[in-house]
Amino acid sequence: MTRFGYFLAAEEHGPKELLHQARLAERAGFEGLWISDHFHPWLDEQGHSPFVWAVIGAIATHTSLPITTAVTCPLIRIHPVIVAQAAATCAVISDGRFRLGVGTGENLNEHILESRWPPAEVRLEMLEEAIILMKRLFTGQLVTHHGKHYNVDTARLYTHPQEAPPIYMSAFGEKAAVVAAQVADGFVSTAPNAELIEQFRKAGGRDKITQGGIKVCYGQDAAQARKTVHRLWPTQGIKGEASQILPLPRHFSQLAEMVTEESAVNGSPCGPDPEVHVAAIRDYVDAGYDEIYINQIGPDQEEFFTFYANEVLPRLR
Repeated sequence: MTRFGYFLAAEEHGPKELLHQARLAERAGFEGLWISDHFHPWLDEQGHSPFVWAVIGAIATHTSLPITTAVTCPLIRIHPVIVAQAAATCAVISDGRFRLGVGTGENLNEHILESRWPPAEVRLEMLEEAIILMKRLFTGQLVTHHGKHYNVDTARLYTHPQEAPPIYMSAFGEKAAVVAAQVADGFVSTAPNAELIEQFRKAGGRDKITQGGIKVCYGQDAAQARKTVHRLWPTQGIKGEASQILPLPRHFSQLAEMVTEESAVNGSPCGPDPEVHVAAIRDYVDAGYDEIYINQIGPDQEEFFTFYANEVLPRLR
């Protein structure tokens, strides 16, 4: 049975608002939470980017929902040893409800400490090594590691859960899906790509959790909702590797000027018709995701949760 959660967009909302949305999500009947991890938002227009680990701590003590980072990058900006410590603490404070979602990241966030931006193949290598290293640290044992990308000298996590938090890996291509199947405990993506999920399953992820995310924009006026998507998330229409290599929000703003409203909407259901929302989310169900996380774009958060609680989630279930 597919589970439906809410996707907290830390680029668009401050920490107190994210906590408020987490509470609303639980009351509305959502079964889990995703939360993004950025240092910069994609655009200045979005306006936020709080420290995700502090927000997770607050959410963990004010809701009973499982929480997944979607996703954090344990490569350059934050060393995998520190991510492991943060994840272990989140797992303890949430009574085991925390899942560590990881990915190869974007230069937008990572360049702040290191101007060198490794190519995708190298970042995938780094992520694989980071996952293996973090799993060792989750055991609570003393770890010394001398790898291709990371060196660790006698590190031990003294605060760690009895059961290690599962690590879910973001993958957008076949090679990454294979690595995720081999070293991670689950798979994360934002596209209803059944073929990629099947590749993950065949490579060793058959019994592992798959999570997908989708952005929507509920509003009484569908045309206005589309404009809201175009204003706040035109980055949905940016294709190729640009999202991984551009370093600043202003660069995304410059590129977004060429994105049409149609490209920005890019499959996100807009407006007040529940069947439109249900149809878009069912694409993810049909692709084979075990869990699907839904993000409301824009300010109408309380109206969104009422709409989904009464009109959308019952239809999906």
